[in-house]
Amino acid sequence: MQLSILAFLLAAVLSLFIPAVQSRLRRIGKWIWAAPPLLTAVFAGASAVAGVSSLPLLALLLLYTLAPVACIVGFTRRAGSELPGVFDFAAILLLWLPIEFGAGQTLIPRPAQGFLHSVAYAIAILLGLALFLGFRRFPGLKFNLPRAARDFWLPLAGFALLAPVLIVLGIAIGFLPYPHLPVQSGGRMAAAAGIIFAGTALPEEILFRALIQNLLMQRFGAGPRTLLAASVIFGCAHLDNGPQPLPNWRYAILATIAGWAYGKVFEKSSTVLSSAALHTLVDWTKHFFF
Repeated sequence: MQLSILAFLLAAVLSLFIPAVQSRLRRIGKWIWAAPPLLTAVFAGASAVAGVSSLPLLALLLLYTLAPVACIVGFTRRAGSELPGVFDFAAILLLWLPIEFGAGQTLIPRPAQGFLHSVAYAIAILLGLALFLGFRRFPGLKFNLPRAARDFWLPLAGFALLAPVLIVLGIAIGFLPYPHLPVQSGGRMAAAAGIIFAGTALPEEILFRALIQNLLMQRFGAGPRTLLAASVIFGCAHLDNGPQPLPNWRYAILATIAGWAYGKVFEKSSTVLSSAALHTLVDWTKHFFF
């Protein structure tokens, strides 16, 4: 049942790549206030399946989903040509930081934390897309299927250039061990690529490239400084990740470099799927060869 819920949420995110679904989302943008209770109901169902449903937990989730909606609706226009403002960036932080720092984790027994964290992450992505793709309607999110040949070769070219840098530097600073041959079967390795793409790469690329980097580009213009700023933000998001002691400066350095490459692919391609593909290749290689 838990896998069914996660598959449903993934399908909901992927459905927004369909132009007709995006058009429908924009037409019902005025009903954005319905999103928090609907998404809270989804979380309530997931927490019931996990056997950990509680009123404080659901109240916290409702507050979490209401805050960015109130920030956007209360202080910005619905759509138009105006540049992203402080409240747009504040809404992104309200979506990101509670998930990043595990808000409400103490209300959930440890066995259910992984599952409900994934559900909350999917809810955050769906709400972010509803706000910025449907309500605010900013251009440049690149939330569409590939449109050109470069969308397929850019991730491969990016990986060929990025991987040697990350490997050499990662070993030199003690973040990576020396490489080894994979010990898993080919089937497990292939399945892991899909899991990494759906569970890590695509959600992070939606947040850090389609939302954060894109809104920075819309506000300050595309260029090296904007790309560097987005890359540093991505790197800092990894300071609280192991396995090294926290703050994990080694991970942050490598993630900043990787974020620059992901961001460059995002700039040059026509779809966020291209940077997500490069992200998947990097994480998959690290998982099986290091």
